[in-house]
Amino acid sequence: MYKLSKGGILRKNKNFQTVYKLGKSYANRLLVLYVKPNREGLRRAGFVTGKRLGGAVVRNRARRLMKEAYRLNQHQLTTGVDMVFIARQPIVKADFAAVSKALLELCGKAQLFNK
Repeated sequence: MYKLSKGGILRKNKNFQTVYKLGKSYANRLLVLYVKPNREGLRRAGFVTGKRLGGAVVRNRARRLMKEAYRLNQHQLTTGVDMVFIARQPIVKADFAAVSKALLELCGKAQLFNK
């Protein structure tokens, strides 16, 4: 139930570009979220950390925080959407609770919760 399956992760650049171009964006202090409906009926997520954040260790930590927050809350989200979460600079100093709260806030703005 809480596993983050390989099929539920966006990996190809083409998929990320499609979500950026055709999706709707939402933002807060720590994260930016792009959302686009898909035809497969799957819930897929991608996680992006740019080089501006810092070195590889910092970027990997930010990506791990986003993935864990998503993994623990994915069962609350609707299916049939592609999501891309982009880390912003303040995530470097944030703890897990703050990242999780920011992720849930963005999902609420995007109306992604199951009804």
